[in-house]
Amino acid sequence: MRKFFQHSVFIINFRFIYRLSYILRDFCLLSRGMRIGKNTSIANIYVTWPHQVTIGNNCIIEHNCYFKFDGIWKQGPSISLANNIFVGFGCEFNIRKSISIGNDCLIASGCKFIDHDHGSYSDELMRLQNGPEKEIIIGEDVWLGTNVIVLKGCNIGNGAIIAAGAVVTKNVGKFEIWAGIPAKKVGNRK
Repeated sequence: MRKFFQHSVFIINFRFIYRLSYILRDFCLLSRGMRIGKNTSIANIYVTWPHQVTIGNNCIIEHNCYFKFDGIWKQGPSISLANNIFVGFGCEFNIRKSISIGNDCLIASGCKFIDHDHGSYSDELMRLQNGPEKEIIIGEDVWLGTNVIVLKGCNIGNGAIIAAGAVVTKNVGKFEIWAGIPAKKVGNRK
């Protein structure tokens, strides 16, 4: 009897309550302007301006991801994820200008995307200065390892691989493998 009760609670919790929470979360995000494709699974995420985010079909966004449009209200979207993308736990999209991620990308846990800097002139406080902003473009079939940081103005070509912990500060060509801080080319995909 105890085993039956535990099994029943498990089924009710994960089949119905869990699905209901996903439906309600999607409804809240959609009603605030986020665009979500078909068969996309979004866990518990943080979003400052939902209308700035568009996510394609068949994507998986794990929990504690942060979609932060770092600016005042403006027409969107500025954060664009295409189809068949996996985004791991705890990724951060800190965007002022824009980021676009192509189809079939794998983004491991803890990755960060930052498309702007602070100013560094000595005659004014840094926190009060506007810094340069440049869009980030990630091609199709790109794999970013755990804790990769992609900085402003970087274009990562189709089929590229960025090793775990790398800091990307330059453009990455198609099918190249990069690693290190700052990231440098270490090989090509075969």
